[in-house]
Amino acid sequence: MEDKIHVRASSSEYDVIIGAGILSDTGSIVKGVLPNALKVLVVSDTNVAPLYMKTVTDSLEAGGFDVYEYVFEAGERSKNITTVAGMWDAMAREGFTRSDAVLALGGGVAGDMAGFAAATFLRGISVVQVPTSLLAMVDSSVGGKTGIDLPAAKNQVGAFLQPSVVIEDTDCLKTLSPELFTEGMGEVIKYAFIMDIPLYERLKAIADSGNASSLASDTEELTEVVKACVADKADVIASDEFDTGRRQILNFGHTAGHVIESLSDYTLMHGVCVAKGMGIFIDSCVAAGLCESEEADKMKSLIEAYGLPSGDDITSDKLTAGAMNDKKKRGNTLSLILVNKIGHAEIVKMNEDEYLAFLSRRGI
Repeated sequence: MEDKIHVRASSSEYDVIIGAGILSDTGSIVKGVLPNALKVLVVSDTNVAPLYMKTVTDSLEAGGFDVYEYVFEAGERSKNITTVAGMWDAMAREGFTRSDAVLALGGGVAGDMAGFAAATFLRGISVVQVPTSLLAMVDSSVGGKTGIDLPAAKNQVGAFLQPSVVIEDTDCLKTLSPELFTEGMGEVIKYAFIMDIPLYERLKAIADSGNASSLASDTEELTEVVKACVADKADVIASDEFDTGRRQILNFGHTAGHVIESLSDYTLMHGVCVAKGMGIFIDSCVAAGLCESEEADKMKSLIEAYGLPSGDDITSDKLTAGAMNDKKKRGNTLSLILVNKIGHAEIVKMNEDEYLAFLSRRGI
């Protein structure tokens, strides 16, 4: 059985198809949404390709496509222009046209780069997102953000390209390492804090019952969690596709988290850094008198219940300096996402000095 969540962006509409065992249906699904495509480049990494590449390529070939593979070295360090240039070269060599497509098979790195390659090859061809990690299913595969990292900061170069369809086979989550699953929970918890009180209550109930560590193996419960997050993101995208207003609330934890991630030379996982970033902002809000300690304790307790850190000892000076390279900066102003009450996010604009003063209240 599968569920569909329809995404209505201003530039296009598409379905996110969620279900167990649907990876083998990839060919028929893609044919249904891209009937004129002849060729598909499947982009994956060295960790995911051995697990799922054959299932996907066999299905695509059965659907009548000419299928080509591009596999890159797994990890955030591969998320650069050289890797994307390899995808461009592969498509040029095989004679891809504007009616053909790229399919991203993997986590957020694969999805971001494959999407960027599709957005820029021949000035734009179609992309299909097939996320295999929890983080990619609940966040990066939906919404059309694509891109690569620069040495100075994460996701500094990119484009918006909504996928033609997103195929989420929840069976793929069974092969995730505990570390990768826990990372994804950073983004799941973010949705609960910024906009979804029922999701917060669901996650808290799971944690209170002592089952937080077993969520990964509870297919039914996990599917409901994934569906809730995708529905939340679809709702936000419908009102602000290009990240100029409400969509910015999805960045809760990211302004500080991206700096921590970059300074680690991308050795720390994205979701872990987002959790750290959320904790830093929660502490700063309490210190500034913007958030009640009891509410802050609830948020930090939930983060920790799912095995994530709820803070970091990085200095305010480093966080501020790093944020000045953030893509969310407008002129000399940062749009910061604060959550002072569970389920309600606020966009607050600060300049560099104000941001430093805000962070410094935590005493680091």
